[in-house]
Amino acid sequence: MVRAGAVCLLLALCALVILALVREQTGTPGFLVGLGLATLPVPLLLAAFRWLDRVEPGPWRNLLFAFGWGAFAAALVAILANSFATRWIATATADPASADTLGATVIAPVVEESAKAVAILLIFLVRRRDFTGIVDGVVVAGFTATGFAFTENILYLGNAFGEDQAFGTSGLGSVTAATFFVRIVMSPFAHPLFTVLTGIGFGIAALWPRRRRIRRVLLPLLGLLLAMGMHALWNGSTTLFGPWGFYAVYAAFMVPAFGLLTWWSIWTRQRELRTIAAQLPAYAVAGWLTNPEPRALSSMRARTLARDFARRTWGRPAAHAVSEYETYATSLAFLRHRAHRGTAGPDFVERERELLHHLWVRREVAAPSLAYAARATGRVAVPPPHRDYDVFNPYRATP
Repeated sequence: MVRAGAVCLLLALCALVILALVREQTGTPGFLVGLGLATLPVPLLLAAFRWLDRVEPGPWRNLLFAFGWGAFAAALVAILANSFATRWIATATADPASADTLGATVIAPVVEESAKAVAILLIFLVRRRDFTGIVDGVVVAGFTATGFAFTENILYLGNAFGEDQAFGTSGLGSVTAATFFVRIVMSPFAHPLFTVLTGIGFGIAALWPRRRRIRRVLLPLLGLLLAMGMHALWNGSTTLFGPWGFYAVYAAFMVPAFGLLTWWSIWTRQRELRTIAAQLPAYAVAGWLTNPEPRALSSMRARTLARDFARRTWGRPAAHAVSEYETYATSLAFLRHRAHRGTAGPDFVERERELLHHLWVRREVAAPSLAYAARATGRVAVPPPHRDYDVFNPYRATP
């Protein structure tokens, strides 16, 4: 509780400082216009990343921390470090134009991606139980980068509005309209795309056994370096490739990379559903689950039907209980999968006992709901061949 309070206080202080700095640069009218326009893509991006996380939703406290860190702490570090480094280079070289170019193409990618990566690292270390694979890395990175882009967009759009006010321009030919089109319409996914590479590095590291320490360190660093490289290419596109370089990099690199990572993230989510289908039959054989449940739990449509059935039959509390049951069953499947890979950790038996207990106290309403969903979706369970499943049962006497 004390730690959570300290984190909230730190983020609140960072928020006050960074928003004050942005308002100082843009002026109050520009700040308000930038704030309103920068908010527009945020719900869509967060909803997309949350949808990706539906199989085993991460705790909201982690995601809110990630967003807050990106929007306030990482943005504050970036604005201070970038400004200091650019001024120092300009003073040392007596060439402000080159200093601005170097700051945008080299300094900013290194500083900003490192600052955003801290949020992923902290959740990876402190909330390790909630960080189990690639999807978790992608989602945490996506929330962090969306927060960062939100604050950065306030600054850019606010400055653009101030420039329009100074020169009396408005409408589609204004700097504000052009900035809005480039940053909000064309590339709202830019910062998430960069930082997702870091998140993937941490996600792959989470899948490796703990004894693979070198790989568990190198993979996040590799992801961070790729994020910096892509960010540098994006920022330096005009400088490196001429006036049309931005559009060339956007069409030839950014859009295909975004499509590829989107496809891979969705494929990874489908793989998670296959993991559930493969791991939960062990608990059906042991008597913890009914036969239809593993098949129903490995289908997002069946899960939704089970919650709807419980809501219609017993009310909202029952639907909530089924939702919790689905979450605990998913965590149980992933825990067993990690145990097979040697990454479950020493508390595997204790954690398995805890999850089975949560399932047991909710099974009265969850079992018939999932059985109905299995029938409704045609996912008829086929009992697996008998084998020696090593499933802990705290309610069964051991000889």
